[in-house]
Amino acid sequence: MKKLVTTLAFLMLNVPVLLACEVCRKNQPKVLQTITHGAGPTGTLDYIITWSAVALVTVTLVLSLKFLVRPGETGSDHIKNVVLNPNR
Repeated sequence: MKKLVTTLAFLMLNVPVLLACEVCRKNQPKVLQTITHGAGPTGTLDYIITWSAVALVTVTLVLSLKFLVRPGETGSDHIKNVVLNPNR
């Protein structure tokens, strides 16, 4: 646990290093000026693709956490019981 907290603290302290440089800030649209390096989105299709990916990742994260915390398998013949409790 201590190692995890140390790693997270280190990553959070280095966030300014990961932000965009001055040249990239000038080339980005106003919404993304401090977030990303390189060429920004060039059209509406780029924004649609980006926000669709953000939505997909968010839904995937929420569902994976939901099923990790409360999987909902109650059957005694479920595969998780065979793997976790082989003597039954």
